[in-house]
Amino acid sequence: MPRVAKELTDLAVKRLGPKPGQRLPVSYPVGGVSGLSLQVTPAGGKSWLLRYTVPGPPGSKQKRREVGLGGYPTVTLKLAREKAREIRDQLTQGIDPVEHRKAQRSALAAEQARSITFEEAATQYIAAKESEWKNAKHRQQWENTLKTYASPKLGEVRLSDIDTPHILAVLEPIWTTKTETATRVRQRMEVILDWATARKYREGENPARWKGHLDTMLAKLSMAIRTDPPAVNKIDPPVIVS
Repeated sequence: MPRVAKELTDLAVKRLGPKPGQRLPVSYPVGGVSGLSLQVTPAGGKSWLLRYTVPGPPGSKQKRREVGLGGYPTVTLKLAREKAREIRDQLTQGIDPVEHRKAQRSALAAEQARSITFEEAATQYIAAKESEWKNAKHRQQWENTLKTYASPKLGEVRLSDIDTPHILAVLEPIWTTKTETATRVRQRMEVILDWATARKYREGENPARWKGHLDTMLAKLSMAIRTDPPAVNKIDPPVIVS
């Protein structure tokens, strides 16, 4: 049967301090909740810890866990016991608090990532890739085309919300009048959205991709560009006078 720690009082906890010659943190069980202790460092710092075990994979030993509950005296003895009881309650429900916290942090990080806008992503992408570019002019070209044509329509739109209508809103006004610029804008939007997908900022197909997507909605540029030679004035051949 596990040993039950004596319940310490507020005064007893206050009096706990480093021992002469102590070089490592020492934990003192404070009782009231199984596994709850006060850790004291050689410098006199105090913090609360809760130790517990959870089942491991089938055929393996139990896993030992350690959760920090805050520093003393900011977190009082009473509050530390309340926090420890809440964790013990989670354990009785089959919830591992450590894994639960990890899942919460992951969910928060994912939500924050999904809140990034196209303009923020473009800035991050350019900063990440500019060392590969030959000169500052290339960066300036990227920034100028995106700022002029993409940002007015997409700048404040979250990456996770960008879809085909957003891309068409950027491209259609310039597709047949500024074909070379439109091509570059589309390519750069596609690259940034691919980068965003790789960074887990968005999911799904790239709405700026050409083959099998935008090529079904926009005219091929080779057809959009006028290929007829410009008209010239017809000049009568010279008359030879004999």
